[in-house]
Amino acid sequence: MSRRFLIRVWVCCLLVLITAPFSAQAQHGHELAADTCVLHVGPYKMYFASYQPDTYYDRKFCQELPGTGNSVLVLDFVEQELRSMPVEVRVIRDTGSEDNLEAVTVTHFPAKVYAAGSIDVKYNFDKPGKFVGLVSIGDKHEHVSRFSFSVGETGTVSHLTHYVGVFVPVMVGVALAVFYAFRDRRKPTKVTAT
Repeated sequence: MSRRFLIRVWVCCLLVLITAPFSAQAQHGHELAADTCVLHVGPYKMYFASYQPDTYYDRKFCQELPGTGNSVLVLDFVEQELRSMPVEVRVIRDTGSEDNLEAVTVTHFPAKVYAAGSIDVKYNFDKPGKFVGLVSIGDKHEHVSRFSFSVGETGTVSHLTHYVGVFVPVMVGVALAVFYAFRDRRKPTKVTAT
């Protein structure tokens, strides 16, 4: 294969990589959708959003609350039948172990029917950290889901690693394409004597 052909293939691959939309990846039973998490609890879905009305009154968050203080976690039911089923919500500190739930519980809403189709979990997070929300549906907790979120942690490292993971390979590809494109121009041309 000629070098020019390989360069063209490289450039096409880079253009596809740059222009292709990056899809959100599901993590811990939820996915991102326009600043709102979609929480999957068995066959059911709930929209999850968080607010900090005292400091960021006009902003909605998903997994990262920027500061401590009064916060509201909102779970909105997608399916109508959830309005007649008992739902339990528990927020715990993310310690890596859920052996003793009572010891790590921050706030707990016992199982009850939410006919309005929405649950507002209000809590004053006084310390930054990582937390986990546990949502159970049904009388016997037939369906359970968990979602992770952080409070007062900027997530700079996670955003930096995301950008490094996307932009560094693209920049390396561009540098290689430029290198191979101009490499042939630097070579002296052979003059044949007649």
